[in-house]
Amino acid sequence: MTRSQELTPEALAGLRERYRAERERRVRPDGVRQYLGADARFGYYAADPYTAGPTEREPVRDRVDVAVVGGGFGGILAAARLRGQGVARVRVVEKGGDFGGTWYWNRYPGIHCDIESHVYLPMLDETGYVPEWKYAPGEEIRRHAVRIAEKCDLYADALFSTAVTSLTWDDACEAWTVTTDRGDEFRATYAVTATGTLSDLKLPGIPGIEDFEGHTFHTSRWDYAYTGGTPDGGLSGLAGKRVGVVGTGATGVQVVPKLAEDAGHLYVFQRTPSSVDVRANRRTTARDVGADHHGWASARRDNFLRIVSGEDAGEDLVADGWTASAALLEKLLPSFRRPPGDRAAFEAAYEIADAGRMNGIRARVEEIVTDPATADRLKPWYRYACKRPTFSDLYLDAFNRDNVTLVDTADTHGIERMTAHGVVVGGTEYALDCLVFATGFSVGVSGVHSGRLPVTGRGGTLLRDAWAARGPRTLHGFTGNGFPNLIQLGGTQSASSVNYTHVLDEHAVHAAALVAAAEAGDCLVEPSPEAEDAWIASLAENAPDHEWFHAECTPGYYNAEGRGRPNGPTAYPHGAVAFHALLKRWREQSMDEILRPRTAARS
Repeated sequence: MTRSQELTPEALAGLRERYRAERERRVRPDGVRQYLGADARFGYYAADPYTAGPTEREPVRDRVDVAVVGGGFGGILAAARLRGQGVARVRVVEKGGDFGGTWYWNRYPGIHCDIESHVYLPMLDETGYVPEWKYAPGEEIRRHAVRIAEKCDLYADALFSTAVTSLTWDDACEAWTVTTDRGDEFRATYAVTATGTLSDLKLPGIPGIEDFEGHTFHTSRWDYAYTGGTPDGGLSGLAGKRVGVVGTGATGVQVVPKLAEDAGHLYVFQRTPSSVDVRANRRTTARDVGADHHGWASARRDNFLRIVSGEDAGEDLVADGWTASAALLEKLLPSFRRPPGDRAAFEAAYEIADAGRMNGIRARVEEIVTDPATADRLKPWYRYACKRPTFSDLYLDAFNRDNVTLVDTADTHGIERMTAHGVVVGGTEYALDCLVFATGFSVGVSGVHSGRLPVTGRGGTLLRDAWAARGPRTLHGFTGNGFPNLIQLGGTQSASSVNYTHVLDEHAVHAAALVAAAEAGDCLVEPSPEAEDAWIASLAENAPDHEWFHAECTPGYYNAEGRGRPNGPTAYPHGAVAFHALLKRWREQSMDEILRPRTAARS
């Protein structure tokens, strides 16, 4: 079906069947187990290439007001908002060598944000900074993370190249004991976790992966010592080399054009093509974005969130590919919020709108890619929201180069095996000098509930065990009974958005308000079981039914590699705009319900 074809019932039925067939080509029986973590024998993939070994220091033995686990934007914003509430000693513990989180680790060639800089970069009003590009390069974003940390004096107590190994509540002194992999053991009155949802890199579990004698690395640990160049390109070390890249998601779409420019020959190993729409990146001025009055960035950010959440916003200030999808979201998101018997009309309207959008994206592939067979393999056959959309003005053109070969792996469910000299797909060996893994990150393994970071609450109860027995139990996704003064950012039973830094900032404001209220009343932050029950019941009562949508999607991290979405109330059903308003009202009217008097004296 082309861009101009009429969306008749017969055409829509044919499209549904094509989507089903393409999905079945890609579903694997091992699901998420097809990936390997960068631990044990693959730990070297996660080594820090940007900081030359951790600085020698004595283990820390002291007490701070708040320990923040994670130095990405979540941790930075939590610490900054706590500083704004007058909290004196805030210690951020970060396993990277500096602040930045994903923008510290990801420095691959071509890296940019895919949300407009003026709404993605937080605290622009507070720092007085106006991004230079509509979609900022990674280094500009990393420098902004450092800018916030410097402005809020977060370096004074920070511990870098350090991983927290346990959080343990001490009832006697009513504080958390924090231990790390560098022998630290200190106390914190409050613990805030901001470990992110996509922070642990993953590798494809390809048979023979350890047999390959060429060079390999993951995009989140780019090896410029091997490739030469910078994130802007100029990868002179790849001249004349046969290079492969595995993964064609958001990272692959950005890195492929840069590899294509400098590699002797580039092989792109693709299981599922991304939807690739127009990016139209450009330099911007303060006048372009209305940065001539205080509050401009917050207003622009709120406007974007309303539009991509399917809410009425009036004028579209950002006007890009994300906000152009609002017509889809206005149909899709309300259908998630309606009972099945009242949803048929919404589903039908969404299907028509989605088909029109995806027809345009597939037609764009035909218009740009000159080889018909390659163009056909690059067309995405699934609904728009099944995978995170991508945007690029360079990716599709890269396949018109003589030195670029697209290798489709759908029929073999990925690369079959690796040999000493290359990779095998469909019985054909592709000889390589270097293989780059653009395979992203594992979902749901970095939060405190996963057990990777042991959290022991009152009475010696492990958070992992408590949630395994009864399911996630929180109030608003932040706090839980039995785990006093523990505040989780970006977790389950809250709300999210495509602009995750906006969500994190709202969460950081909420976390700082909780701490400020507890300090003012000399209290602990801990919801009652009844408050948890009421919150979980409200989520269950209005739980959206994503299953009808994700069960038909191509495999990916949105649907646990084709296994659907988890059962139970795991997210606030009415979207981020409504959730942020709910938190604000609760802080104004009901915060006392989460505060309990202290019984121990401060040490």
